[in-house]
Amino acid sequence: MTETRIDRRFKACAEAGRPALVTFITAGDPDLKTSQAVLDALPAAGADVIELGMPFSDPMAEGIPIQLATQRALKAGQTMDKTLQMVRDFREKDADTPIVLMGYYNPIYVRDPKKFVVEAKAAGVDGLIVVDIPPEADDELCIPAVEAGLNFIRLATPTTDDARLPAVLENTSGFVYYVSVTGITGAAIADTGRVATAVNRIKGHTKLPVAVGFGVKTADHAAEIGKDADGVVVGSVLVNAIKDSLDEAGQATDRTVAAVTDLVADLAGGVARARGA
Repeated sequence: MTETRIDRRFKACAEAGRPALVTFITAGDPDLKTSQAVLDALPAAGADVIELGMPFSDPMAEGIPIQLATQRALKAGQTMDKTLQMVRDFREKDADTPIVLMGYYNPIYVRDPKKFVVEAKAAGVDGLIVVDIPPEADDELCIPAVEAGLNFIRLATPTTDDARLPAVLENTSGFVYYVSVTGITGAAIADTGRVATAVNRIKGHTKLPVAVGFGVKTADHAAEIGKDADGVVVGSVLVNAIKDSLDEAGQATDRTVAAVTDLVADLAGGVARARGA
């Protein structure tokens, strides 16, 4: 596979002596126009890689914040077509920042996986994280994605032992997403010493960057995790910032975009000092 935007971005961050800041938002939350504005503003705020959630009615691995974000997006009429259009519109302004679509297999399956990966690549998507399709089903989506030129990013967890890791990593590219806690998104941050041990263990099996997420909420968390990780993933705290900025009717306000970008800028400061940079 040729070098991708994700490869180049992690390489650039490593050369700068810091981890990458990977930010997650849900496409269409709280509405399409506001979500597009947030997406477009993330790179200038300090996001190095953007994970864009594909709304799905049954997000089994998500905590309450992302469940609510998904509900807001679906209520506002978000569809896969609109999500792909968001990426196209983003690419008109930004040709460099990697975008990873993150979500579940069902919306891809009903669309047709082989069709979807071609559409996603054409829209300007760089990678996929699909949390409920295991390595044993790589022919379903992973292999078609790689053949289309998309990185397919796998999750490793505290329960992914050395016997399981080779299967998880076999067709993984871009980076490895280490889920630092056993549980749902938004859970409390894991013990950083254990995270460091886990990151080093994964690096014993792959040369890919290892990004750590689930539970990172503050710049101090980002700085601590970033001492050992190649990337720090932040999601629930950002979608909570969107929720907290809405009016009583659940509509976006003039504070919504800034609520996210101010927080991302603070988190970017955390990763910048993770290694004394």
